[in-house]
Amino acid sequence: MDKNAKIYIAGHNGLIGSALARNLKAKGYLNLLTRTHAELDLTDQKATEAFFAAEKPDYVFLAAAKVGGIYANNTYRADFIRDNLTIQTNVIHEAHRNKVQRLIFLASSSIYPALSPQPIKEEYLLTGPLEPTTQPYALAKIAGIEMCWSYNRQYGAQYLAVIPTNLYGPGDNYDLNTSHVIPALIRKYHEAKVNGAPTVTVWGTGTSRREFIYSEDMAEACVFLMNLRDDDYSRLLWPAGTPLESTALGLAPLINIGVGEDITIRELAEMIGKVVGYSGRMEFDRTKPDGASRRLMDISRLSSLGFRSTLGLEEGLTRAYANFRATKC
Repeated sequence: MDKNAKIYIAGHNGLIGSALARNLKAKGYLNLLTRTHAELDLTDQKATEAFFAAEKPDYVFLAAAKVGGIYANNTYRADFIRDNLTIQTNVIHEAHRNKVQRLIFLASSSIYPALSPQPIKEEYLLTGPLEPTTQPYALAKIAGIEMCWSYNRQYGAQYLAVIPTNLYGPGDNYDLNTSHVIPALIRKYHEAKVNGAPTVTVWGTGTSRREFIYSEDMAEACVFLMNLRDDDYSRLLWPAGTPLESTALGLAPLINIGVGEDITIRELAEMIGKVVGYSGRMEFDRTKPDGASRRLMDISRLSSLGFRSTLGLEEGLTRAYANFRATKC
């Protein structure tokens, strides 16, 4: 990307969108396009159309989405599928109409079957049933991947879907009703420490395994991919060599982004307790869902391109907790 190229970050106030904005600014990109939800509602087709027609971005990072943890996904199922389908449809179509050079679509590891072999390879998409608690959100993201693939095939677009493992970091959502596991546990442990509570309750059995990547590392990976040379980028869109061959083999334009290691929820909770400095006990609410038993991403495609996350989980949690204290306390 040229330093003066127009780069639109859809969802720049979110966890990954804000990390992308910081990353690009630090690298000297001078022409970032951002809009708050109040300034541009991406579920509004006419407003999205007018924005793209006026601004004509060269590149798009589609990080705008309705997101949340197990509780939010399972409770607001209609909201999750409706809003995400609408946002994706509007942005991807307007990117095509306004000749965006490249678009990176942020999907989710929930797109993969609940019982996928581990680690999860990109080709496991659509090979089995989804995890029921996140199915509406996952189906919306799968539709977004198919839109990217279809626009690539029909119109020669250059749209790539990236599949992040579980994200955490600065700007995370710490609402206990809608947050993901790391911000929820950071808040629970912090409040237990401040209030002198003897126990902290963790949802589920603690046996599920999850992989986590710091949002700043995720942003670095996205910018790395957007800046790939044409031949390397094209191989991600058409891994079999040509659109016809890739279509026949069912190889969608997607790539996993993760760290290649996972941890149990019990181990995660213990690590967060250590980072926060909480000395009480941990107990599990087994009436709450665990979600999928394991989600570990196969990152061999990304590694083969020369990228690998280097920030360890404990250091990332330490930074996340410092950000929580600075912004939420």
